[in-house]
Amino acid sequence: MNTFQAINDSMRLAMERDPNALIFGEDVGFGGVFRCTLDLRKKFGDMRVFNTPLTEQGIAGFAAGAAVMGTTVIAEIQFADYIFPAFDQIVNEIAKYRYRSGGMFDVGSLVIRAPCGAVGHGGLYHSQSPEAYFAHTPGLKVIVPRGPIQAKGLLTSAIKDKNPVLFFEPKILYRSAVEQVPVEDYSLPLGKAEVLIEGKDCTLVGWGSQLYVLDAVAQEAEKSGISCELIDLRSIAPWDCETVTNSVRKTGRLVIAHEAPKTGGFAAEIASTIQETCSMDLKAPVLRVCGWDTPFPLIFEKFYLPDLTRCLQAVRQAVSF
Repeated sequence: MNTFQAINDSMRLAMERDPNALIFGEDVGFGGVFRCTLDLRKKFGDMRVFNTPLTEQGIAGFAAGAAVMGTTVIAEIQFADYIFPAFDQIVNEIAKYRYRSGGMFDVGSLVIRAPCGAVGHGGLYHSQSPEAYFAHTPGLKVIVPRGPIQAKGLLTSAIKDKNPVLFFEPKILYRSAVEQVPVEDYSLPLGKAEVLIEGKDCTLVGWGSQLYVLDAVAQEAEKSGISCELIDLRSIAPWDCETVTNSVRKTGRLVIAHEAPKTGGFAAEIASTIQETCSMDLKAPVLRVCGWDTPFPLIFEKFYLPDLTRCLQAVRQAVSF
């Protein structure tokens, strides 16, 4: 399966498993812009899989209302860039529902899916990675998968989880990543990072499509005798501090890469935490390779994204410090 097929399969299994589950969003009844909900309305009917008006605030508000009444909700925001009209509903209602009611009510069985990241020609309004905005909000879980196997297992866990989850899907991976995905129902743990490559000289941390860049960096660095440990964070909130800390204590160096702008990006949270927990183990400053602090450009997109050259330069800088 490719990534959009894996996501579709996860939702299909969820709908079969739970007759109380709903899928809705802009154009999802037609399969969605990226075809993630293809044929689900045909299989489960238009009372369970249906289109909404073009109102992200309305989608999030309806999702919260349905979830508080006990419905399992899988809502789609067509592009992560357009999640901001729903920001108030998500951070002030969905995230706080359980806390403000003293545990009497919650919107736990709620997942909001949103395609994120760059595709090469998205420009200002179709290329952003807004995960850091929501990681700042207690009460939300934030997940970013790197490929089909991860997407299916993590989405399945998110749907089963009794906390509201934002599930950001790097849209460039919908068709470019293909793996042998198990056809059965399976789950992967939320909040747990995965060590993809073990190494001893420098720790590399990323999520989503950035893992493919960092994998290439690790292979290139190996040619120069630099052994990199590669970690897929997978979960932004909560994030797996223990796995990253253990790795940095071994390597003494850390390079973090993400597509979002550098200032206030989630790499800053990781860097500050590692500075607190590993200050005596660090052999070099923690380095961040991120998008620039500008609106996402169109014709200059290739210069905006952290690429092999920029990330490899950071690794060499850390090792030679």
